[in-house]
Amino acid sequence: MAEGCTHNCSTCGSDCKSKEMRESLREGSCVKKVIGVVSGKGGVGKSLVTAMLAAKISRNGYKAAVLDADITGPSIPTSFGVADEKAMGDKNGAIYPVKSKGGVQLMSMNFLLEHETDPVIWRGPVIAGAVKQFWTDVAWDDVDFMFVDMPPGTGDVPLTVFQSLPVDGIVIVSSPQQLVRVIVEKAVKMANTMKIPIIGIVENMSYVQCPDCNREIKIFGESNVEKIALDYGIPLLAKIPMSEAITRAIDEGEVEALDGEFLEAAVKLIEKI
Repeated sequence: MAEGCTHNCSTCGSDCKSKEMRESLREGSCVKKVIGVVSGKGGVGKSLVTAMLAAKISRNGYKAAVLDADITGPSIPTSFGVADEKAMGDKNGAIYPVKSKGGVQLMSMNFLLEHETDPVIWRGPVIAGAVKQFWTDVAWDDVDFMFVDMPPGTGDVPLTVFQSLPVDGIVIVSSPQQLVRVIVEKAVKMANTMKIPIIGIVENMSYVQCPDCNREIKIFGESNVEKIALDYGIPLLAKIPMSEAITRAIDEGEVEALDGEFLEAAVKLIEKI
């Protein structure tokens, strides 16, 4: 990729190998850096981490965006309190992202459905095509950091994102259970196969903090995320506790009100990309 790349291959004159399979942004759009948030399984908190990263980096003065690639199970609109909003288009085919209260640009399948509970009953290639359109047809306004909330696994959508979008790095989300080691390794090996840099690992649901004595109670037992990180030479970016405050903020659409202190190290690494 050329130095100073804007990720808009349609206006680029350089002979860059990354242009061979990349999808171009629509004219006038600009996305400077793309960060994927992935995991090999569902239910570990990818959307939580995605939303918190975008909110925190936005508070740091950058223009942030979230491309919700979890087409069949989108939760980003609820996290930002915009579940009732709809994405608008124009006669030229541009789709305009919904903006959160804090100015984060958001694109999710739920913004295109009549009702947020309507199911998306599509086969994999159609879902992958929708993710591409979120990149090519949406009028992204001078985005510094775009976070792509991936569906779980290593199937059609992650493959499409890695091949079609200029991903600068990924954050892998895990939880403390022993089973997760295998799942995390799958995500690591897919990223290595696709030559996508791994920024680090975030462990969610690491512990519950006792409200009386502040002792960390490890509901799922001792974590092995440190060993996974060491084995693969990947930074351990954060351990996020199970917290009523975090759960309530997400449920009430107030993710931007969270201070995101747990993700400080992750944000510092992302800002340096």
